[in-house]
Order: sequence, then C-alpha cells, then structure tokens
Amino acid sequence: MSVQILLIIILAYIVIIGTLNDKLFHIQSDIALVFFSSILSIILLILRAVFPMEPLQNIIGALGNFGFREYLMDGMLCFMLFAGASKVNMGKFKTNLRPICLLAFVSTVLSSFLYGCLIFLASIAFKLPLDFWTCVLLGCVVSPTDPIAATGILNKIGLSKNVCSVIENESLFNDGTGVTLFIFVRSIITHSSEGNVAVLLAKEILGAAVVALAVSFIMFQLVKISRDPIRNILIALLNVFLVYIICEHFGFSGVLASVICGFFFSYKMDKIRRLETVVDPHNYYDHFWEILEGILNSALFVMIGFVVLGTTLSKYAPIIIPVALVSLIISRAGGVTVSTILTGHRIPGNYNLPEFVALMTWSALKGGLSLALALETEEYLAQPVYEIFLNIAFVTIFFTVLVQGMTVRRVYMGLEKHKANRLKRPAGGSEQ
Repeated sequence: MSVQILLIIILAYIVIIGTLNDKLFHIQSDIALVFFSSILSIILLILRAVFPMEPLQNIIGALGNFGFREYLMDGMLCFMLFAGASKVNMGKFKTNLRPICLLAFVSTVLSSFLYGCLIFLASIAFKLPLDFWTCVLLGCVVSPTDPIAATGILNKIGLSKNVCSVIENESLFNDGTGVTLFIFVRSIITHSSEGNVAVLLAKEILGAAVVALAVSFIMFQLVKISRDPIRNILIALLNVFLVYIICEHFGFSGVLASVICGFFFSYKMDKIRRLETVVDPHNYYDHFWEILEGILNSALFVMIGFVVLGTTLSKYAPIIIPVALVSLIISRAGGVTVSTILTGHRIPGNYNLPEFVALMTWSALKGGLSLALALETEEYLAQPVYEIFLNIAFVTIFFTVLVQGMTVRRVYMGLEKHKANRLKRPAGGSEQ
C-alpha cells in the first residue's frame, strides 16, 4: 500500500469518526479515535479469520505493517514534543520545578525497576520465558508517561492549570529518562558496551541540552530580525528537526532535546510578545503549532489502533496481561510516592500524599513512545518474548487511554471533594 493511500485512509477515518462522535457518542475526541480504531481492527481481524480472502489479507497486512516506529521516532515525534512544550506555562513550571524533576527522573527509574521486579516474580511463578533484565526492560517500555497522550487528553477534561502543569511537564521530561534507561538495560541484555547508567544519563541529558540550546539560540536570532510570521514558523520547524537529527546522530536524547527547544522558543516568544503583536497580529505562530499538534495527535491515535492488525496474540497473554496491569498501577504509585516524599515541599495543588499519589497514578497515560520502544525489541528478543512485549504495550496503552483517560476527570473531582472536606475539618471540628 502506497503512502498516499495510507494517508487517505487515516484522514478519512479521522473525519468520519470525528463526525460520528460529535453527533452520537460525545466521547473526548482523542479517546474516541483510539477506541473506534481498536474496534475496527478487531472487526477486520474477525473478518480475516472468517473470510481468508487475499485482497482482505493484503489490506490488513498493509495497515498493520506501515512502519509505525519509523513514522514516530524518525519523523513526527520531535514536532509533537516541540508543540507540547511550546504551550507550557513557564510561571507554573518554575513553581513546580522540584516535583516535576523528581517525578520525571526518580519516579521513572523506580517505577521501571519495581515493575520489572513484579513481572519477574510472575515469570517465576508461571514459568514465563522472561529473565530479570528482560522484565526490567519491559518496565522501561511502559513506565514513562506519554506527553502526546497527556497534552492531547488531559488538557480537555477540566483539570486545574496547576495540576495539568505538573502532569504535562513530567510527561515531557520523563521520556528522556525512560529512553536512556531503556538503552542501558538493552545493553545488558545484548551484552553491548553502552557504559553505566550515570554516564548514559549525562551523555543523553547534557548532550541534548547543549545541542538544543546552542542551535535554538542561533535560530532565534533569525526570528528576532524576521518580520514574517510564516518565516518564523519555518525557522522553528527547521530548528527542532535539525536539533533532533544532530542529537540522534551523536547518541544524545532527541526526545529531550525537542522538549528543550520547545521551552526555549516558548520562553523567548514571551519575551518579544509586544513585537509579535506588530509582526504577527493574527497569532499565526501559536495557531500553527496548536493545529499541527491536533492533526499529528489524531493520526497517531488512529495508527496505534491499526498496528494491532500486525500483532500476534501471545499464548502467555491470559496470564501476563492481568499481572502487567496490576504491576503498572503498583509500580507507578510506588515511584510517585517516593518522589513526592523527596520533594520536601508543599505538594502541588494542596493535596496530601495519598491524594497526590492517586491522581498522578491514574493520570499516567501511555502512548506512542511505549509502542515504538516495544517494536524496537524485535531485533534482539526471541519471538515469544517479543510477542509478550507487544501484547503488554498495546494493552497498557489501551487501558490507560480508554479506562484511565475516560475516568480521570471523575477521579480528579472525587479527590477535589475529598481535599475540600479535609481542609474544612480543622475549622469545623468534626468529620462528615
């Protein structure tokens, strides 16, 4: 199937599902795309089993094997991250800097290892073909929260700006930690010499920061002398793509570098806002990134559903999938608990520890990055283990986006009510 035909199918699907959802279902748009693309994939798989016709087999094969990892990691991811970071409220980011950093780094590492330990215990109990480091690698795949899912869904369900700031910024930064840890554990499994985790973190993070800031500084000089808003958009596109390519070439974190570029441009654009009013009176620059993010997010959520068509169900799925979902919740809650205790400051949103852990655990949505990392393991994992990785990646994404994404507003409102009652108790003198 050609790229043009695939693009037509994806765009037509987004338009049709969006229209039907607006008229009939009224589900949050990104969740609706994941839900209905999954339903369509299941229907196609059933049709393939009942009617094994060659044309149908070819269509399903093309939709399921279109190169999702290359599309995301080598193409669109950097622009999605830049767009998400460009919308960050810098004031709230500075206010919550300490908890954001601890959640992005400490929580991700702890969650990955705790998840790996829980899966390894299940592997011993049920005699699954997973050793300890393979289980930890699986933890690296599913532990980082996804910035694309976070910015695409959580912003639209009514969470407070302060809470959204913590969730979004953690999601933007913890991908770099997750990818670095993934590389480190992969080197242990494949017996390659990637160095220790401290060196890897320094290389990935510091290298990404130096490249992103240096290139962004140079590019922004062009923005300051430009009087054309369209050219400013082109400069930003060139900047983020150039930074991503340089970082990937030298082994730095292109994911983290894209986020830093977005922060840099957001901060600098705020500094010249008066000039922007003259040069860009219609606010083309901000509108462009908002529209591009919406288009790319929609395409991504549809593609995640379609990739199911190229996946084989593991014979261990009935055992490992329930264990994986329980381990996901436990490991995330454990990582957030430790990170929150280490902040030593007032918890964002005036929550107490259990309330904050509950919110950050249930709002931890997963997305395309987890799937891309799982697909990457095909080169060095045995086929039964690779099938387990893909099955768990898909179930994790669907569970967090569909179940958690559709109920996180309810959880948030319940926690807000609980917090309000808790704060009234000292004054009221009694518990209700």
